[in-house]
Amino acid sequence: MDYFFRTQQLTVGYNGKPLIRDIEIKLRKGQILTLIGPNGSGKSTILKSITKHLKNIYGTVYIGNRSIDDMSSRDMSYQVAVVLTERLKTELMTCQDVVATGRYPYTGMLGILSEQDQLQVRNAMELVNAWDLRDQDFTQVSDGQRQRILLARAICQEPQIIVLDEPTSYLDVRYELELLNILRIMAEERNITVIMSLHQLDMAQKASDLVMCVKGEYITHFGSPREIFQRELISELYELSNGSYNPLFGSFEMERPQGEPKVFVIAGGGTGIAEYRTLQKKRIPFVTGILHENDIDYQIARDLAAQVFLANSFEKIDHETYANALQMLKSCETVINCLKSYGQMNEKNKELYEEALSMGLKIANSADAL
Repeated sequence: MDYFFRTQQLTVGYNGKPLIRDIEIKLRKGQILTLIGPNGSGKSTILKSITKHLKNIYGTVYIGNRSIDDMSSRDMSYQVAVVLTERLKTELMTCQDVVATGRYPYTGMLGILSEQDQLQVRNAMELVNAWDLRDQDFTQVSDGQRQRILLARAICQEPQIIVLDEPTSYLDVRYELELLNILRIMAEERNITVIMSLHQLDMAQKASDLVMCVKGEYITHFGSPREIFQRELISELYELSNGSYNPLFGSFEMERPQGEPKVFVIAGGGTGIAEYRTLQKKRIPFVTGILHENDIDYQIARDLAAQVFLANSFEKIDHETYANALQMLKSCETVINCLKSYGQMNEKNKELYEEALSMGLKIANSADAL
């Protein structure tokens, strides 16, 4: 298979000292690769090295069949646009002026923009919803607005590859989603290859074709989001000792409360998640059930509850599971019943609640009342 971008035995670092060795990346045109890993793991170092902002210690980076070592700065500017975290030093430049610098590889020695160049600038700014900022001083806009301006400059450059270091930093959720959607459109419709680093794992999971895990002296994993975003793999990558990673939600959960559980949460169908998290924040240990294995509540309960009473997916709750849940119920002091109705599959939860009433247990409407 022919790859448009690839590295061969690439070793990167600073001042001749290796930081990460034997980096092997292979990308086709139009693919999005995201680098993830802890702070200080070397993600930015890799990005700077593949864009010639930092000299490689060993190995080669190829774009097409050419090594970037053989490319001049102008050659690179035709191929690669870069959005790094360093602050751009500008004096008396409007946002439109900054975006227009993306056209300089295509202008003459005087840097005079043609009407077509000006149109490219406007189109790029409109694509990132920044045209209304065109006359504002670049140094006076917010960090989030600055990030969008720099993306517009990269788009304006019409590159084959865009490299971005933490492009969603300083952006609110609306613009995070907007930016990643723009990158997906550029990859799919313009066949542009995108290489970026992200801290937001849920965003990386949604936007990427490939993911590379950066930690320690070597790349630990490289593969599709389906392969990478696994509970154990992410927990190991970020050395989670006081929490857990949930691959279904693409989110992290805080550490489960410790101690003897005295609260029983009857839940199902997503009704329990808010209660579980409230109990966790209050550091109140709890048990929950009776949930089916395919219930969305189970995805959070498994991380936060002291014990989960579990039934087989798509099957009625069996007598043994009910009996175990009832036994635990008798040792609890408080019951939170999240269910408003019951079906054939979870009739036993109704019986469980009725038993709680008959035993005179405290019934709370929500965890907020505890």
